[in-house]
Amino acid sequence: MGFKCGIVGLPNVGKSTLFNALTQTAAAQAANYPFCTIDPNVGEVAVPDARLEQLAKLARSAQIVPTRLIFVDIAGLVRGASRGEGLGNQFLGNIREVDAIAHVVRCFEDPDVTHVEGRLDPAGDIETIETELMLADLDSLEPRRETLDKKARGNDREGKEARELLALIDRVLALLRAGKPARLLERKAEEEKALQLLGLLTTRPVLYVANVEETAAASGNDWSRLVEARARAEGAGCVVISARIEAEIALLAAAERADYLDAIGLREPGLDRLIRAGYALLDLVTFFTAGPKEARAWTVTRGSKAPQAAGVIHSDFERGFIRAETIAYDHYVALGGESGAREAGRLRLEGKDYLVADGDVMHFRFAT
Repeated sequence: MGFKCGIVGLPNVGKSTLFNALTQTAAAQAANYPFCTIDPNVGEVAVPDARLEQLAKLARSAQIVPTRLIFVDIAGLVRGASRGEGLGNQFLGNIREVDAIAHVVRCFEDPDVTHVEGRLDPAGDIETIETELMLADLDSLEPRRETLDKKARGNDREGKEARELLALIDRVLALLRAGKPARLLERKAEEEKALQLLGLLTTRPVLYVANVEETAAASGNDWSRLVEARARAEGAGCVVISARIEAEIALLAAAERADYLDAIGLREPGLDRLIRAGYALLDLVTFFTAGPKEARAWTVTRGSKAPQAAGVIHSDFERGFIRAETIAYDHYVALGGESGAREAGRLRLEGKDYLVADGDVMHFRFAT
């Protein structure tokens, strides 16, 4: 299962520098000109989780396998992308393939790094990207509405379904025409699937990444605080980070990183916060398996049931699912591992309707 978070933004905001740091590679160019990233670059990163080491210690696991998150570095967008300007069509096509958006916003002054619109204006940059995505959604929905309108005139089942979808589309169109993204639509739980099937760019959850200068990595600056305020108003996430510092940290040996971070006033790399924020943005939860061979983290979307979690490990586990032996992480640690939890009655047998909780340590029983 690959959950993808697309790194987007205007040209020269630090997207590729950030991506290079994330993947510890130089796969994405970080040149000082628009469209240096022409094809999306894809990299998998481990999701930091201190619980894994504790589980491995208790289970005497030979190795640790973290869960992973996919980041996609997407070519910079410019004003007019919805009409095909710059690499607009390619940008919009690439962004349709991701599950969430990490929107990198330039919050640093640097005369040597040109801004595509010639000014430093984080709020304006955000509006440029958001507007282009909304325009693309409008262009996508309006022709579909015309087609549905004809179907909705029928009195059969197809006509009824068309009318229901048409009502949803009209509400989305009203929101978009008011300059608001589709993710802000007030909807019932039963409408969520239909909304997602529309494939709109502005339904994707957004995480703002305020890219600041090196000296502001620990405290942020006035520009990043503006971005944080906007994120709070929207109910979106925000991470303040210095892409340049993260690129430097990524090249250091593990033993040197702690001293470097301490020297600049950071408790952990900003990338760790970014990865965890991206994970949370996608509404994912982690469950674990632990034994002598390995302690491993696995990913499912929140609300997944036990058979779905079993299927992440192997499709046979889901098809033949019987029960899931389940221990909450806190109980597993407090009671010294699986045997202690079992003796204390903290190992539960969960069935097909069990909703997997973050931190569950699980072992699946299945029929072959």
